[in-house]
Amino acid sequence: MNAHEERIVKEQGLDARVAAIVEPVIEDLGYRLVRAQVNASNGCTLQIMAERPDGTMAVEDCEAISRAVSPALDVDDPITRAYHLEVSSPGIDRPLVRPGDFERWAGHELKAEMSVMQDGRKRFRGILTGLNGESAVVRLPDVREGDPDTVELPLAEISEARLVLTDDLITAALKAEKAALAARSDEQTDGDNKPN
Repeated sequence: MNAHEERIVKEQGLDARVAAIVEPVIEDLGYRLVRAQVNASNGCTLQIMAERPDGTMAVEDCEAISRAVSPALDVDDPITRAYHLEVSSPGIDRPLVRPGDFERWAGHELKAEMSVMQDGRKRFRGILTGLNGESAVVRLPDVREGDPDTVELPLAEISEARLVLTDDLITAALKAEKAALAARSDEQTDGDNKPN
């Protein structure tokens, strides 16, 4: 997974201003911003989704990000009222925001909303089969006979894409997290065994 891969699905308005403030802070800590969103839950909440480059995220990681972004938000003060800061992992039914996300989660169901009409529609739901150049390829479940069963959605025109929670996705996500944690443990062990 590319640690410095640019996000292609980005925020708008106030969410974009907040993302511009917190993303460099998060990256300096070695994490990747997935999404920043201000919503009306609990009065006003700023939700920041982030992850390690390997896709994992622990409670300690969320705490570290929260401590680091709070001062940056206090200085720039983009939110004009009191708010709650909530830092979390993207979750299993995560948003897909980087080209690598569309490759990594190929074979799983996704929902996508487009900013521009594609074949007369803006919403798609189907099995992500991967990338073809700069487009996500999605196999549609219910097409009329004679119509193509796949569609290519230009990444630049996706306003939102997220995985759909299924048993297969849960299994794959748990397996990927276990492998990432094992790889991180191996790296730490190798580092501890190197001569000084």
